[in-house]
Amino acid sequence: MASYCFLIEIYSFKMSNIGVNSINFKFKSMCMLSERDLADLKNRGIRVEDVYQQVEFFRNGFPWMSLEKSAVIGDGILKLSESEVGHWINQFDLLKANLQIVKMVPASGAATRMFKSLFEHISEGKSNKESDLFLSRLHEFAFSKALLNLCPSQDSNEIIKTLLEAKGLDYGSLPKGLLAFHPYEDGSRTPLEEHLYEAAEYASDGKKARLHFTVSPEHRARFENLVSELLPKLESKFGISYEVQFSEQKPATDTVAVQLDNELFREKDGSILFRPAGHGALLENLNELQADLIFIKNIDNVVPDAKRESTIRYKKAIGGLLLSITEKIKGYLLRLDGEISDGLMAEILDYAESHLGIKMSNEFGQLSVEEKAEWLKTILHRPTRICGVVKNMGEPGGGPFWCSDGHGNVALQLVESAQVDMQNEIQKEIFSNSTHFNPVDLVCSTKNYQGKPYNLMGFRDMSTGFITEKTKDGRKLKAQELPGLWNGAMAHWNTIFVEVPLDTFNPVKTVTDLLRPAHQND
Repeated sequence: MASYCFLIEIYSFKMSNIGVNSINFKFKSMCMLSERDLADLKNRGIRVEDVYQQVEFFRNGFPWMSLEKSAVIGDGILKLSESEVGHWINQFDLLKANLQIVKMVPASGAATRMFKSLFEHISEGKSNKESDLFLSRLHEFAFSKALLNLCPSQDSNEIIKTLLEAKGLDYGSLPKGLLAFHPYEDGSRTPLEEHLYEAAEYASDGKKARLHFTVSPEHRARFENLVSELLPKLESKFGISYEVQFSEQKPATDTVAVQLDNELFREKDGSILFRPAGHGALLENLNELQADLIFIKNIDNVVPDAKRESTIRYKKAIGGLLLSITEKIKGYLLRLDGEISDGLMAEILDYAESHLGIKMSNEFGQLSVEEKAEWLKTILHRPTRICGVVKNMGEPGGGPFWCSDGHGNVALQLVESAQVDMQNEIQKEIFSNSTHFNPVDLVCSTKNYQGKPYNLMGFRDMSTGFITEKTKDGRKLKAQELPGLWNGAMAHWNTIFVEVPLDTFNPVKTVTDLLRPAHQND
């Protein structure tokens, strides 16, 4: 089989003027690719230069984020008063009839980790703290009736196997979106159903609710069938129509794996191993959505009807606030096309810091009026998002920070622990002392002031990916994830953080989380 040695000088991307880790990438890379490799890349829609870029990241690693300080209320995080919440809800309700609103829900992940303790129970042949809790309160789960109908046995191993394995409910391999989460008098509801109910309250213009679920190919049919069964009842209940779409992670977003020596990891048949690149790959799916407002929320963060009021209120409030901000941005951009004054410059700079999460370096003051205007246009002419954040209660994951780009500019970012150099005591302390947590509660504006959609791919920071160590067929490998969807994939967006109530954040990481009061329909 013929092989070719490629020497490629890649100018892969140029970051926008303001942002974290803004860099001009220029690198050279050597690698052997066969005709078969090239054909495989072409079939997947992956560019050769993307492979080289990924290999370079494996070899050199990703740069750490540079944390300046954590975002806090009054300095990076807005805290809305009750009157402000009411005001922005009213604004949202007044404007929604003329908007196309979509709720995007990443829903492809399997529930395997949710049942980790139960898998350990049957593999090790002994109970653990969580499996004991699960068995002692089995009747409180929404799926208990279906489970016990299939397995009347009192044997704990049989019960757990019937729950997890294909001969029973097969919950060990299904995605969270298809599991029975919440009990009701007339049955139970899956997270998919709860999202449909929730969407009617805020992801609707009053006539139609639009939702978009990203799912895995092997489960798509089950999602589609469940939606088909549910929609007649829901449309009758709410007096609206539903438009529900599904998409899958694109093969073109897969990344290569490498051996520990950073050479391409190949399967036994000699083909390159490609792996899904994490939720950052869904930026491609988000980029294809046509809407004025896009709400993004994880599949497992839903509650029953009786616990939903706070969620609805704050979704509408941050939606109304975002509409106000994008209207303000539009006004500034139109004014910058006309006569520019020092007063206008100062006003925009103040607004950028207070509402758009950007602090300019001192060098900005040394620019000419024309240069300042161009910089301000660059800042304003970007996608905009509001991220709801909750008080940090010790949950693992990322949070809101002011981050430096190395040139004196500082911007708000959502940062994960894996992006921080924990060997640096100053950076570790800043991260550890953060006051708020990212619950993945976003509302996004992805069109410019002229109503044209942005190409979202041009606003991500490719230097913010992740590298993890995995195994395949007993061989160790290194895998790479693209910049996270709400982290580096949105690094060069205008970002606003708003504190939302803790009761709007109710993820289900383990099966016993379903026993928490927030998931009990009482």
